[in-house]
Amino acid sequence: MDWITSVLPNVVSLGWSGDDGWLTSIGQTLFMTFWSAIFGGILGLIFGIGLVLTDEHGIKANRFWFNVFDKIVSIFRAIPFIILLAFIAPVTQKIVGTQIGTTAALVPLSLGVFPFYARQVQVALSGVDHGKIEAAQSVGASFWDLVVDVYLQEARSELVRVTTVTLISLIGLTAMAGAIGAGGLGNTAIAYGYNRFSNDVTWIATLLVLLFVLVVQLVGDFLAKKLDHQSR
Repeated sequence: MDWITSVLPNVVSLGWSGDDGWLTSIGQTLFMTFWSAIFGGILGLIFGIGLVLTDEHGIKANRFWFNVFDKIVSIFRAIPFIILLAFIAPVTQKIVGTQIGTTAALVPLSLGVFPFYARQVQVALSGVDHGKIEAAQSVGASFWDLVVDVYLQEARSELVRVTTVTLISLIGLTAMAGAIGAGGLGNTAIAYGYNRFSNDVTWIATLLVLLFVLVVQLVGDFLAKKLDHQSR
């Protein structure tokens, strides 16, 4: 402990508990990542499926709805996240009653990640063999049978891969949100590291973020390979 204190004095001084502690920062990052992944993931999945189904080669081809889905995704994806945070601040205020903090960050994080995930889902589902779709239609499969049992089932391994990529991107967004007051490791790295010239705090916060990314990548790769082998 003496050696750690001498090498990482500012890291130790923050402590584990309390409003500024490391456990608090880690918990805030996990909180933002988890709930933003849920809300943004659901929204992205809906738009991604909508893009594929209403495409000119989709089972529910509809140019109007395809353009609606496409334009919404493209607009939100084109807005830099740091600008999105400020742009939708009034909406965040209406929804959660505040513009700062981890809960408030869920709104911009969800809206920031969903267009990226929607495009990833679109690419994953577009790779499904049309022969299998036509075969399912020939035996009288319903609309939901085609969506769940053909599209999602056949693309499950690829969906896990794109979900992994999206989660890694989301972790980066939580760090950016934290840097402007949302809490988490991003806030720790900037407020207690960079702004106070405490390089050891910045290094440890960065290493923890990298650790989260590594864990997500390893778990995602494992699940994707396992599902890919099962499908074969």
